Amino acid sequence: MKEKHSRKPSKADWEKFDAIGEGEIDTSDIPTLGKDFFRKAELKMPPGKERITIFLDQDVLEYVRAQGRGYQTRINAILRMWYEAHLPRKVKA
Repeated sequence: MKEKHSRKPSKADWEKFDAIGEGEIDTSDIPTLGKDFFRKAELKMPPGKERITIFLDQDVLEYVRAQGRGYQTRINAILRMWYEAHLPRKVKA
């Protein structure tokens, strides 16, 4: 897996962050998770990807590529949004 690099520098003060001791972090708003939570926890893996060959209109491909790195992931996201928008809706009783 490729390591992702951010193009924008972080605005965080990492030296200040590294200097904070663990006892100084306020965790009072984080609920305690009991053994029951971890017993029922499930690992959810993202759906697998399949390599395909697809023919796209040249102008469509140029537009998506012009958006920058990750154009194939972007195409997948566009297709996923369309797919999810057209799934049958579940009616709540």
